[in-house]
Amino acid sequence: MVRSNSLVKKAAGVAQDVAAINFIASSKPLKEALKSANLLKTLKFNTLISGEHGTGRHTLASLMMPDVPCVHGDDAELYTFIENSPQLIVDDIGKIDLYPKFFQTLKKHGTQIIAIADETINLGEYTSFFSVRITLPPLKERPEDIIPLAEKFKMEALHLFGEDEESEFELDHEKLDISGNAYSLRKSVFLQYLASKIGKDEILDLMEAYITCHLDEGEEIYRRYLYLYEVPLIKAGTKRFKSQLKMSQVFGLNRNTLRKKINEWKEYL
Repeated sequence: MVRSNSLVKKAAGVAQDVAAINFIASSKPLKEALKSANLLKTLKFNTLISGEHGTGRHTLASLMMPDVPCVHGDDAELYTFIENSPQLIVDDIGKIDLYPKFFQTLKKHGTQIIAIADETINLGEYTSFFSVRITLPPLKERPEDIIPLAEKFKMEALHLFGEDEESEFELDHEKLDISGNAYSLRKSVFLQYLASKIGKDEILDLMEAYITCHLDEGEEIYRRYLYLYEVPLIKAGTKRFKSQLKMSQVFGLNRNTLRKKINEWKEYL
């Protein structure tokens, strides 16, 4: 099917708008990366985007080259894409076996590329092939982006489960996980949302499923899994009542017993 130029331009514009919306840039490093991306959209420069997984490399590449193929470095069809595509996004360039063949083929066909790589990539003499190199820092080095990105994921969760954007669900910023950048952050936001909506029966079902998967014939099974109940209870009590005295009164426990419980599960608290 032949697509008209107007439809192609419209599709590219939509893809570009989506990429721009998804690329959260509140920190200085990402503002600079976004500025560079916008400048490079109309320039035929080969660009290398590197960084950890989940730092926004693919979103930035899509913003710079909307509506172009994206092929993995170890894809069997890589060279077919190069031969037939004036522009190309190459994901995980570090997986390419033969750099000489790869770069020679790019030069032969005049294919402009954006390459996506891990932060540790070493291209040796071929580094100079890329006129522009952009490195995206991990989230831990750009805290200004964490909350805006978390709020974006919160909106994703609300839309996914049919909630209104005015939902009373509020994020607990202390429980946001950025160990895996955007991937772990999105997961922690979704888990917070689900935790705010889950009921008693669902909690019991989840605990049963977890214990069933991890149950073995070891000793003291009951005692080993007791922390799944007691740790959340102690955490919630600490957050709500602030003092061990008040907690012991509400829980109906002797203060010494409560202290023993806290000390017993200290690795989880």
